[in-house]
Amino acid sequence: MSLTLYNTLGRSLQEFVPAKPGKVGFYGCGPTVYNYAHIGNLRTYVFEDVLVRALRWLGYEVTHVMNVTDVGHLTGDDDSGDDKMVRSAVERGKSVLEIAKFYTDAFFSDAERLGIARPTIVCNATDHVGDMIALIRRIEANGYTYLSGGNLYFDVSKFPTYGELAQLDLSEQKAGARIEVDANKRNPFDFVLWFTRSKFENQALVWDSPWGRGYPGWHIECSAMSMKYLGEHFDIHAGGIDHVSIHHTNEIAQSEAATGRRWVGYWLHAEFLVMNKGKMSKSSGGFLTLQSLVDKGYDPLDFRYFCFGAHYRSQLAFSWEGLDAAKAARKALIEKVIVLKGRAGSPSPLDGIGPEANDYLDRFRGHVEQDLNAPRALSELWGVLKDNAVPAGDALSAAFEMDRVLGFSLAAAERKPVVSMDPVFAAETDKLVAERIEAKRARNFARADEIRDELTAKGVSVEDSPDGTIWKLARG
Repeated sequence: MSLTLYNTLGRSLQEFVPAKPGKVGFYGCGPTVYNYAHIGNLRTYVFEDVLVRALRWLGYEVTHVMNVTDVGHLTGDDDSGDDKMVRSAVERGKSVLEIAKFYTDAFFSDAERLGIARPTIVCNATDHVGDMIALIRRIEANGYTYLSGGNLYFDVSKFPTYGELAQLDLSEQKAGARIEVDANKRNPFDFVLWFTRSKFENQALVWDSPWGRGYPGWHIECSAMSMKYLGEHFDIHAGGIDHVSIHHTNEIAQSEAATGRRWVGYWLHAEFLVMNKGKMSKSSGGFLTLQSLVDKGYDPLDFRYFCFGAHYRSQLAFSWEGLDAAKAARKALIEKVIVLKGRAGSPSPLDGIGPEANDYLDRFRGHVEQDLNAPRALSELWGVLKDNAVPAGDALSAAFEMDRVLGFSLAAAERKPVVSMDPVFAAETDKLVAERIEAKRARNFARADEIRDELTAKGVSVEDSPDGTIWKLARG
């Protein structure tokens, strides 16, 4: 079997064939750093992390590029409203750059806590305005632009395949049905490549350009920065499903207008995390951050586990009950790993594991290669850990290999020491140890092993010697 991915461009499962054998160029839309990322945003980044982990696990060399939007993203993705960065700066009494730095650091802190690997290249929009201007000039030279009201627009009527990604039929769209009507536009689907002071008189960050002093539109930054680091054609572009109809559609138009060739091979999109009132968004207010979950007693990896409750292309309904279930399941997963560590001491060499564990790994690989089916892949992890026919060392080896994709840091799982000796705890432990001794005398070794595992899970180590059986608290 080979890797198959669902390409939004064409709405079909397609075999993944990179442009350069063994190498993958991947661009994922990053945060607009005017506020904290909410957990709906973070679900998309968990998906992208699994994608990168899976590609690397399958043997590809991946260059992962992520932008940080610190200028030009308006409150409406369709060029309507105010600049998100400026609005946040005014509300908080800070400069735009101070706001950007604070929320950029907050985003990557959240990502680290979620086990999300840092991209190969992180690029800020404000550091690449020159690249954007150069790309806009190419688009202009090819005849796809017009000036109106002081702004430079992309003319979608000049691009015959506009809307292919979103499967838009422009002839059936009514003006204003999709976007706020802008009197400067010839077509309601046209979009701004460069804003001048005619849009905002007090814009905080502005640059000189051939079209006047101003700042770039949001869409152009992704085209310019992805091409700078990945070339004019690369393999995968990913993001949230909400980017399909406007942001990614506009990215394709401007990029291919500049280069005259197909820009991206595969488009992958993660579905919404939904609340009882619909998708989570900052504009609706009351959104949940990762820290708000931590403040309620959840580990960030509990939320990562929760994200595997549905395939990335399916909506995932958030509830506290669902998060509680994920927390309990992840705790049980860690407990199982700790028990197996107690039995085996260390994992078997991967190339030496038996056929039982290899069968689980083969099925795991099949689920990963079938459009990153993380829920089914997770079921194989549970399977190998719970299967008593699989030697403990083999089970650990297979589990740690699977965890390269799933990202739960299982190899680091360890028993936290018990700080104090509670009398009830000691009495219960004495009773279990005595029961284990009796089970061994009766040659009921299966029950004796069960009790040992239960004691290990409680943080108790048991030592059998010629002088008898003793127990003590484990120290990690």
